[in-house]
Amino acid sequence: MPSIASVGPRSIWRRLHRWTAIAAMVLLVPISLSGALLVWHDALDAMMHPARYATTGADAALPAADYLASAATALPDDAQAAALRFPAERGRPVTVTMRAGAPASPVTVYLDPPTGRVLDVVDFRASLVGILHRFHENLTIPEYSGRQIVGWAGAGMLVLSLTGLWLWWPRGGRILAGLRWRRSSATTANLHYLLGFWIALPLAVVSASGIYLAFPQTARTAMSSVAAMRLQPPRGFGEPVSATALTADRALEIARGAAPDMVATALFVPSRGGGERPRGDEARPAPAWRVDLRSAQGSEIATVMVDDHSGAVRRLPDPLAGDRAAQWIRWIHEGSHSGPVWQVIVFLCGIFPTILAITGLVIWLRGRARRKAVEQARPALQLDAAE
Repeated sequence: MPSIASVGPRSIWRRLHRWTAIAAMVLLVPISLSGALLVWHDALDAMMHPARYATTGADAALPAADYLASAATALPDDAQAAALRFPAERGRPVTVTMRAGAPASPVTVYLDPPTGRVLDVVDFRASLVGILHRFHENLTIPEYSGRQIVGWAGAGMLVLSLTGLWLWWPRGGRILAGLRWRRSSATTANLHYLLGFWIALPLAVVSASGIYLAFPQTARTAMSSVAAMRLQPPRGFGEPVSATALTADRALEIARGAAPDMVATALFVPSRGGGERPRGDEARPAPAWRVDLRSAQGSEIATVMVDDHSGAVRRLPDPLAGDRAAQWIRWIHEGSHSGPVWQVIVFLCGIFPTILAITGLVIWLRGRARRKAVEQARPALQLDAAE
């Protein structure tokens, strides 16, 4: 066995690349494939469930209260509306998130924008797209550190990307020679080298962004140390209040008045998660409607809080530099808000690891067989030499 001192850097990187792949590929292949499908999750959902998107028009012209009332008719009486979202694209349905069952879980009701007719009722977590999201984020086992496992698998992918680029680099620095197809006599090796080179840097970027998303608290602490960030808002849907002082339409009207040049994209019903204000306790905020708005061009986004008791309006501060950077990291990883070219690249970052895993496995097995054949032939060669 060669000593560590006698092993060159290239051999070290090759072993690191090989054993990282062997250890991580069982997880990396399905995680990558699920990520590839999620690049176009809306199109995938529409293809599998066309009735869910069978709208009769593009304009969401009904009052907000009508959409909420229509969604309520599709579920048992104890269901409560939590959020109303207007279509992000023309021809898409209006959606209402309801809390139903015991324990309460979110259910999405799809509505026809012009008529408010119920198109479908979906438990998103049980749908194919929902399962893909849950698997890609936490292997569907959040209670067993699934999110962290995905993060470490992403770290393995980052190591594979960077070591693979190092191993691809031709000896002598002849880059053009490295781009040739026939660097080896085996088709699988040529495919591994060429696909690995073209995807290495984008895959490293997607992997690094995935690591950031897999460890949100650590990542947020690191980001806030170099760029200012707002206080992190609570996640998920709290329990909606049983009765609100303002109607949904009045809350929308007040919010639109605070940002007249913007269009409402979502309305969140006041919840107990925000904390009802007990008598004599002015420190705790009263329940408030949250309205998300965007400019007509989509370049500006704002969030307005409308106090359910007084109707007072409070516009949340615009995202700070750290918030914008964190949002861009998410967009880069998802392939969203970055144009079709980056979407295709992110999709390929989900597909190529499977091809690289198969070709890499073939290369490794072929190498093992070759080394075994040499070892078996060595005694005979030594015997012939002795004679």
